[in-house]
Amino acid sequence: MSDYVSEAIKALNEKMAGADYDGTAKFNITDEGTFMLDSTGARPGDEEADVTLSADADTFRAIFDGEMNPTNAFMSGKLAIDGDMGQAMKLASVLG
Repeated sequence: MSDYVSEAIKALNEKMAGADYDGTAKFNITDEGTFMLDSTGARPGDEEADVTLSADADTFRAIFDGEMNPTNAFMSGKLAIDGDMGQAMKLASVLG
């Protein structure tokens, strides 16, 4: 697991603290690795999920830091989403 993935897991757990997310999401960070998010928080992994979000490290960093809206990232082609769009929207509302 790359240092960036470790940092992303920590940042996402801080951002999701107290949030109500009941799905499973996989974050695929280009050239860095993958990690999972579910109701217990973010953790290393590469499993099946309701939704998979794929982007480069800079895009995810901007989303986690609140500098980029996830919906805008998707609409501009910086973030790819595969799977349950309903779960993606729930996640975007928590992250946004």
